[in-house]
Amino acid sequence: MPMIQTRRNFLINLGLAGTAGLLHAVPSQAAEGKLETTNLRIAKIGAICLAPQYVSEELLRAEGFTDIRYVEVPAPHIGQAIGRGEADFSTAFAIDPIQAIDAGAPIVVLAGVHVGCYELFAKPDIRRITELKGKSVAADNPLLLTMMAAHVGLDTAKDVDWVTDPKVKPIELFVQGKVDAFLGFPPNPQKLRARHIGQVIVSTALDRPWSQYFCCMLTGNREYVRNYPVATKRAMRAILKAADLCANDPARIARTIVERGFTDSYDDALQTLSDVPFDKWREYDPEDTIRFYALRLHDAGLIKSTPQKIIAENTDWHFFNELKRELKA
Repeated sequence: MPMIQTRRNFLINLGLAGTAGLLHAVPSQAAEGKLETTNLRIAKIGAICLAPQYVSEELLRAEGFTDIRYVEVPAPHIGQAIGRGEADFSTAFAIDPIQAIDAGAPIVVLAGVHVGCYELFAKPDIRRITELKGKSVAADNPLLLTMMAAHVGLDTAKDVDWVTDPKVKPIELFVQGKVDAFLGFPPNPQKLRARHIGQVIVSTALDRPWSQYFCCMLTGNREYVRNYPVATKRAMRAILKAADLCANDPARIARTIVERGFTDSYDDALQTLSDVPFDKWREYDPEDTIRFYALRLHDAGLIKSTPQKIIAENTDWHFFNELKRELKA
């Protein structure tokens, strides 16, 4: 008896280059109506964990987009760049759009794409966050490390020694032994593990409470989302399908993002794609994620907006909920 393939596995076996022809006839497209625009700009930064948006081009073309552009934006300020209209969509760590919304950026958080990718490394004699008291630290995302420390009763303004050097990347401070701990996102954790440097004391993909929430959220420009709802849903569908491809065929996706110039190391890309849980997006609640991080930012005095206000005015989950029903595993 021949093996029956799921539609998703069939797409994967065809390979990315073959998906476009098959997907031009997505059944739900007729019911959704005509695309209001065929143009789409997606943010590009040096983060392998954003692979779904980097390998979605064929899927986007299958959805009817013809002018797809990847636009360089500064990594710490993706939400602000989308708000300024420099890009239409991007995924970013949840804290980024929350801060951008609080600062008045006209953006809408639309979906969660994957769970944790941050890892906290420390020297061998440090086994938990509480032991960072009196130690030196560096981070790709200092705010997240501050939250992690606060969760166990540490105040990073008083209890740790932040080390920064504009000429040296935070990871290099740890590699050179100039700090006791380092918090990083891909590909930095993968590089440290490959070189057997330090040990992981917190993984946001595995350790509570961080593992209970999305890491990266998909955010759109408010005007684009409002004016082009059909295009918004189709762009989201392509990116979420690409997340499934990342989960099911990491080797192929790693080759693709290297070939397309989104990263230069196949080994780092493959390890990242194998580490990050791209297949969990159906299981998590994006609103819980926004509430979780916004509450901590608000309680720490880092944002003025309440979680309720951010959720009410700057999120829209109806496309995401529709796609979860449509794209059942």
